[in-house]
Formats: sequence, structure tokens, C-alpha cells
Amino acid sequence: MAEAKRVRCHYSDDLKFLRSWAAKPLTTGAVSPSGRWLARAMAAAVDPAWEGTVVELGPGTGAVTAALLARGVAPERLLAIEYNPDFAEHIRGRFPGLGVTVGDAYQFGDALQRAGIDKVAAVVSSLPLFTQPPLRRRRLLDEAMTALDPGRPFIQFSYALVPPVPAEAGRWTLDVSGWIVRNLPPARVWTYRKA
Repeated sequence: MAEAKRVRCHYSDDLKFLRSWAAKPLTTGAVSPSGRWLARAMAAAVDPAWEGTVVELGPGTGAVTAALLARGVAPERLLAIEYNPDFAEHIRGRFPGLGVTVGDAYQFGDALQRAGIDKVAAVVSSLPLFTQPPLRRRRLLDEAMTALDPGRPFIQFSYALVPPVPAEAGRWTLDVSGWIVRNLPPARVWTYRKA
């Protein structure tokens, strides 16, 4: 029974994503949610004991959110910033107690200020960064790094061979995972850390 419910929820999330992608492909950026292997790889870079709020950018239907919660991040210590109001409403219903705000993640500092967040433990992003100009991507990373303590991560996945934003000596470092082939399409996790 529980497995049948999980499968129904998975297909429902896939359908929500496909509809959203068909309507606005540059905003949604994917035709289906992140797979559980990718979501777990992203969540693995977050230590639930770190002080502050874990900020999730572009949670969609909540695949990575679920992995972060399973990792031990308390719902009240997680803020999801979602551009799509339908996805935000879905996340609120799926994860009671989770902080969800509708807004533009590329206005990172403003979104934190509106939510009253002053200490960020980590940033976990499922944004389709490659749909944005390089300067806008870099500005987002720069704003996030300003909010993070040295060594704390900005975690991003992509399907590309190159990083969404290159490493910058003296500002941030960059590590990349191997290909997560159980995800369709295969993806990699890029972890930026403030120098």
C-alpha cells in the first residue's frame, strides 16, 4: 500500500513537472523531478548539525527537499524559495512546517531578508542555471557566498560537462561529483565553497 502511494505520488510529480516545463521551459528547466539518487547526493553535502538555515532554491515538487529532511535537516530549519506558485503550494502541502516562499531565487539577498534569515548553513540549488546568462549565474553565486560562512557549501546539479559558474581563486572553490547515472538524464553535483 505504501509503495503504491509512493509510485502514484512520483507519477503525479512527474506530470506536474512536465506540464510546467511545457508551459515555461526556461523557468522549469527539466521535464521531470530530480531522481532519488541525485537528491541524496545533493543532500549528502549538508551537515544537519550546522547552525543556521538550509536554503533550497527551486525545490520544484520536493525531491531534494525530501532528501534533505531524510538527512536530518529539521523542517523549520529549511527555507524553500520557489518561483512557481503551483510548486510552492504543492511543497507546503507535502511538507508541513517547512518554510516556503514564492520568489525569484536570483534575488537571493532580498529573499533572505523577506524571510528573516540571517544565518545560512548551506544553499542547495536545483535551478536551471544554464538557462540564464553567465553574469546572472555569477551574481547569484556571489550573493549566496556573501551569506555563507567560509567552507559552507552552495550545492548545484547540472547535466552539463562544464560547471555552471567557474571556480574563482580567492573567492570560492569547486568540487564535482562523478556522473550519477541512475538519474535520467545522468547528472553531476557541483559543490562550491566560500574561500
